[in-house]
Amino acid sequence: MKFFSIIAILLFTTIQCQPQDYGVLEYYMTLPDLLEENSGIAISQNKKYLYAINDSGGTATIFSIHLDHKEIEQDISISNAQNVDWEDLASFENDLFVGDFGNNDNKRKDQTIYWVENVDQITPGSFSAFAKTTTFTFEDQKEYPPKKGNQNFDVESFFVHNTNFYLFTRNRESHKKFDGITKVYKIPMKEGAQKAILIDEFETCSDRDDCQVTSAAIHHETGKIALLTYNKVWIFDNYYDDQFFSGSVTKIKLGHNSQKESVTFKDAHTLFISEEASSKTQGNVYTLDLKKF
Repeated sequence: MKFFSIIAILLFTTIQCQPQDYGVLEYYMTLPDLLEENSGIAISQNKKYLYAINDSGGTATIFSIHLDHKEIEQDISISNAQNVDWEDLASFENDLFVGDFGNNDNKRKDQTIYWVENVDQITPGSFSAFAKTTTFTFEDQKEYPPKKGNQNFDVESFFVHNTNFYLFTRNRESHKKFDGITKVYKIPMKEGAQKAILIDEFETCSDRDDCQVTSAAIHHETGKIALLTYNKVWIFDNYYDDQFFSGSVTKIKLGHNSQKESVTFKDAHTLFISEEASSKTQGNVYTLDLKKF
């Protein structure tokens, strides 16, 4: 009996030690347990911290992970917010923006963006902050929920650019009707109720399981943009003004399937990509070297 137990332990250890296949991604770290439902990440201005949030059901809290220590060093609770369905996190200079706009059923009328200002002045540890708020509705949504065939008002992706918010929809059409279209809306970066104006569309691909946009990011110095799905990244560059799809487009197949919900630029040539936990393992953070593509 003892012999078989030893064999079982050796087999388990051997399996555990096998190198993981992450496709074109490089493993960076495993997310802390508090970020089991990670849905958004953003880099700090000094590049020392990775800010992260959880989606619906979590607390209204932003966590700050030290990129060298790979541990949470700070948590910022937004005192005037609740986490209805937090889906993405964006940064601009020293401000953070939380997108509470998850809308799987396409029937929300209370979608909100929270602003937390001067996060570099918040000390390590636990902290409470009061946020500015922007609420919005879509200019082209007339019914809540819309009829079948028009289920494209869920948002899980946004960034800040030239004093505007840019939101990208996660297409919720059925497998038979899914066309891979993500719509792009523009909202002025102002407090209060705003109208989300449709400015463009982009066709990702036709596989509903792998072509829904789950996160977006912009590198503010170069203007380079990334759109993420579970197994792909699109990079947009050399565009004019906010016509993001008018320039060069690079499609990158990651070769690794998981519930990837978050992307941000580590630098001009590198992405951080993170995933939610699965039933078996906690989610990871990966890097993607864009110079290889």
